[in-house]
Amino acid sequence: SMALRIYDVTIEMVRCVSGFARRVQRFDPDLARQMRRASASVPLNLNEGLYSQGRNREARLYNSMGSAKETLACLDVAAAAGYVAARDVARERERLDRIVATLYKLIHRPRR
Repeated sequence: SMALRIYDVTIEMVRCVSGFARRVQRFDPDLARQMRRASASVPLNLNEGLYSQGRNREARLYNSMGSAKETLACLDVAAAAGYVAARDVARERERLDRIVATLYKLIHRPRR
């Protein structure tokens, strides 16, 4: 299903973002911590949402989507500050865009 596939994608995203966070750590421990927290929140809230119903499901999926957007912003800040190269985070930005789009679909598709 789309939901289980995107879960695997979010886990791979966490693996990659934590690599960037290790680089950022040397320059800005607070930003590195925020990157880790935001990225981890994506699969955690997604997983909770997939096994919930109604308003709770929607709230968890919205939280997951918000955390994906926050992770994107963290990568942008890290690149803008020169902690990582913009070209290095480009693929991760694309993956996060895809995650956000899929979460949007999961939230808004009619429930069976």
